[in-house]
Amino acid sequence: MILRLLVLAGGLTGAAGLSQFPEYAQQYVQRLGGAVDELSRVVADFDASAAALDLSRAAALEQMAGTAFVERRRADMQATFARHARLRADLAVLERHGPFMRAYHGARLRDREIAARAWSAYQPALPLNFAGAVFGGIGALAGMSAVMIGAAPLRRRRRRA
Repeated sequence: MILRLLVLAGGLTGAAGLSQFPEYAQQYVQRLGGAVDELSRVVADFDASAAALDLSRAAALEQMAGTAFVERRRADMQATFARHARLRADLAVLERHGPFMRAYHGARLRDREIAARAWSAYQPALPLNFAGAVFGGIGALAGMSAVMIGAAPLRRRRRRA
């Protein structure tokens, strides 16, 4: 009897937790889009400054040398360019897909800063759509399975006794 209650509780916990994924992913994508927009502005500003001096981005970065501050700024800009490219690629994939394919591409929900901000602003809700129901069902099965697997050694001990 207690095992059945634990399995039910595991299923409900899994359902409640995983049913939140579609909305969280949507909020992450919205924040990702904002981050890409802002980084695009920074990249465009740097490229415009370089172009004003007839320099490519790479040539402008090479000229950023001489002092510790300027070299640090060059490293910061290189990191900004890399992050911009990574986030833009993630956004291109995530924007064109719905919740099921976003789960498939879940590794693209990887930027810690964006994830932290999306999570801090996220408020759980009861999803009343198809995607929420499917994710809830999968979460219920996963939660029940986890409890049943965890309880398997206990059931074996009881049978032996």
